Amino acid sequence: MNKILLKQISILSVIAGIILAFLTLIPFVGQLAFIVLMAFVAALVIVFMVKIDLLEILSIRESVVLGALIGFISFMAFAVVYLPIVALLGRFFNLYYLYGISLILNVGSFGVIFMLTVFVATLSATINAFTAFITFYVLEFLKSIDKNDNNNDKFKM
Repeated sequence: MNKILLKQISILSVIAGIILAFLTLIPFVGQLAFIVLMAFVAALVIVFMVKIDLLEILSIRESVVLGALIGFISFMAFAVVYLPIVALLGRFFNLYYLYGISLILNVGSFGVIFMLTVFVATLSATINAFTAFITFYVLEFLKSIDKNDNNNDKFKM
């Protein structure tokens, strides 16, 4: 795999993780943003890169690896931004929707929190790998439909 492509995917994954971290802080949007982070961020990044012609997925293995990479990196970036903000908000304000996370951050040690974050990032990588796999098939299906339409238009003339 190309190193420049991996850097571009990593940067886009970090940006997506940071944006979703700030969106997760909003009370009614937070649950939806977290679901997008856990399951659909790889599809969003892959479709974005395909639309601007930075990425051409050639195999199923590449799509699964890219999805896992995007899921892991985006969740780690999310955790780096989200957890300190929640810890600060939990210290100064009694917000009901952040109570459980701020309690864990106050009681847990750094090692436990880090291990939990890596475990959830691995879970996000697994789910996003499957989502990228499905995205690959949908993109290939749409490409084949477009080719068939173009071929049919040529024969009609």
